[in-house]
Amino acid sequence: MINELGEAVRYIFESMGFVQLTWQNVVMMFIGGLFVYLGIKYEMEPLLLVPIGFTSILVNLPATQNLKEFFDIIYHYLIETEIIPIIIFLGLGALTDFGPLIANPITFLLGAAAQIGVYVAMLTALAMGFNLQEAASIGIIGGADGPTTIYITTKLAPHLLGATAVAAYSYMSLVPIIQPPVIRALTTKKERSVVMKPLRPVTKTEKILFPIVVALVAILLVPESAPLIGMLAFGNLLRECGVTERLSRTAGNELINIATIFLGIGVGSTMEGTRFLTVSTLEILGLGVLAFASATAGGVFLGKLMYVLSGGKINPMIGAAGVSAVPMSARVVQKLGQKENPQNFLLMHAMGPNVAGVIGTAVAAGVFIKLLGG
Repeated sequence: MINELGEAVRYIFESMGFVQLTWQNVVMMFIGGLFVYLGIKYEMEPLLLVPIGFTSILVNLPATQNLKEFFDIIYHYLIETEIIPIIIFLGLGALTDFGPLIANPITFLLGAAAQIGVYVAMLTALAMGFNLQEAASIGIIGGADGPTTIYITTKLAPHLLGATAVAAYSYMSLVPIIQPPVIRALTTKKERSVVMKPLRPVTKTEKILFPIVVALVAILLVPESAPLIGMLAFGNLLRECGVTERLSRTAGNELINIATIFLGIGVGSTMEGTRFLTVSTLEILGLGVLAFASATAGGVFLGKLMYVLSGGKINPMIGAAGVSAVPMSARVVQKLGQKENPQNFLLMHAMGPNVAGVIGTAVAAGVFIKLLGG
């Protein structure tokens, strides 16, 4: 009787979750808790870091097979099929005002220049031993666009999804910390103090035609960019045409919020300790910093050239907003500009390259998929 009781107690004890915990599980649960803390305490991309962090805690709890099966369904049917990133681009289009870009189309070039971060990180990843598909998935982090990073990684290197998504969204939340030192190092006080003239008014006709033209040109040049560019343009058309307010409101609120929840769960579910805690993950996180810093530098360098060619009328800092972290990088430029000159209002000027960066990163992703998808 005593032996049977002892066996029962031992069975109950061994079936408890904490007995099955590995050090990898504990580390990942701590990281997940850190994400939740940063999202709540400092509001660092809380819409993504909180669900990603909490899901990574859940997925590292032992004996939660039923829950993991649910996570697998979300990942397979919503993330792996690229449905969620595409829906998020639809919502982004409905939320984005392309007016500043239309009013000053030259800022398209600043958005393109910031894409240098993609190629710097990609080439560095190749030099470190990653293959082409992996390097492209890592490089796209330099575009500072989480949905695009997830979209291309799912297609080219799905085993890196957790690391690239965490790097992209973590560094997006750290834009106010990463960008200012780079901007200050590459510009003078005089350049940072430049006050730009107000942008011209943009007509409703221009705003309606813009997403249509962008979709036609981008997709004809790079057909593989169609899912992202097409949905971005469609969402923006819903916003600007004036007769689909209900659809625009749904795409920019309820639909994108639902997609964001599933995106966070899907990404967090890939952060199981044994899969996530690898040397390559640490390398990807380091390359993410390089990607963001070099993207910022690329935009600023072209901004400095425009400053010279315009006779000092363009503030070179707006080039830093060419990364597609909308609108965080534009706010960084605004804050730095006002610190140097309280009369300086650069937010709308910076929004031009900021939204151009979204288009540029989506096109770059299409090019990578075209060249490497096979």
